[in-house]
Amino acid sequence: MDRGGGSGDDQAMLFDLTKLKPEDQYKLLASTVVPRPIAWVVTLNPEGRLNAAPFSFFNVFGAGPPILCLGIGARRPGDPKDTGENIRLTGEFVVNLVAHENAEAMNVTAIEFGPEVDELAEARLTTLPSEKIRPPRIAESPVAMECTLHSMIEFGPDRALVIGQVQAMHVRDDAVLNPERCHIDTPKLDLIGRMHGGGWYARTTERFDMPRIPVGNWPRD
Repeated sequence: MDRGGGSGDDQAMLFDLTKLKPEDQYKLLASTVVPRPIAWVVTLNPEGRLNAAPFSFFNVFGAGPPILCLGIGARRPGDPKDTGENIRLTGEFVVNLVAHENAEAMNVTAIEFGPEVDELAEARLTTLPSEKIRPPRIAESPVAMECTLHSMIEFGPDRALVIGQVQAMHVRDDAVLNPERCHIDTPKLDLIGRMHGGGWYARTTERFDMPRIPVGNWPRD
């Protein structure tokens, strides 16, 4: 690491990620790109066994088609996470979003249980059937997105980027303002985001309004 090479009073520390270990790359990315939405992913293995796990390297990336991505790593080198294996083998998964009231249950599903353990049962969560795919959704989550695998980019044996196409969404009734116009009461969802360190999260209920400025209203001088 070194001080940046900018001019003037540049006090930015330079970190060359090409020279850092993956765990140090992770520390920098996870502690600065915040808050990150949490994908609470439910999958089924080919034999029908349920798995649930949260991932915060996640976001949506556009519509037409509706695409989301999540980064999945291994528990440890050479030991792939069940979520990634199940998506790879079945091509289906549900992304549930995490409300503040779901935080403790989500944290239980983050425990590195073996593949024989039903994380949803351990967290005392219930499921509801999906409409278009086999994996169920988490009943306690305010938003669930049924997804099919669009593609998967492998970055080696321990890291993959899952690109999913959203086939259907379930939004809790009391957060739907106008179903015909697809207007949602976002604050009512009370979603949380992942912050830095071992266990820091943020709520999305604190916000401010800053309307876009039309170009015609901008004084160029």
